[in-house]
Amino acid sequence: MSTINSLRDDITRYGKSLFDRGLTMGSSGNISVRLDDGGWLMTPTNACLGWLDPARISQLDRLGQLVAGDPPTKESFLHQAMYGERPQSGAIVHLHSTHSVAVSCLPDVDPQNCIPPLTAYYVMRVGKLPLVPYHIPGDETLGDAVKGLAGQHSAVLLANHGPVVAGKSLEAAVYATEELEETAKLFLLLRGQNPRSLTDEQVRELEMRFARS
Repeated sequence: MSTINSLRDDITRYGKSLFDRGLTMGSSGNISVRLDDGGWLMTPTNACLGWLDPARISQLDRLGQLVAGDPPTKESFLHQAMYGERPQSGAIVHLHSTHSVAVSCLPDVDPQNCIPPLTAYYVMRVGKLPLVPYHIPGDETLGDAVKGLAGQHSAVLLANHGPVVAGKSLEAAVYATEELEETAKLFLLLRGQNPRSLTDEQVRELEMRFARS
């Protein structure tokens, strides 16, 4: 079983990986990992994911109150909303990754499923991706909007903002976020080309064989 200190190190390591590869920039994005007591660890407010100090990562209790470390990101309520509806999820990643945000700005995407099933791994790791209507950053009513979708979806896309992705573990959440970003890039590259998506039958087969958290 992972200790809190080892989880802090994991958050730092994955945060740097995401930053170094251009998937997050400046002080944007946040990561959390759920703890055994129902609380969670979270990246602090105004923190750059590429330069995290493990000792300063926020520790919150099950009610979202700060226990240790620096004050958490102002978007902690997004994570709390997802965890509340997804007891099977152990980590959440929220980024402002370029291609996913670009998709979230398009006027003609399907709000029930923003990106079609272009690849098997996208279906396996992300599934259907609903669009959450725009809210000003830090508006806690966004948590209610996310909560309404989180029970049925492991990932949501915030309009003009970015993705929020839950996973069984931090590794799984990061991999799913990366898969989403790469598929968003494919989706944008293929717009106007009438690409071949997986069929409904192919999607159902993947969903039956590979359960997401």
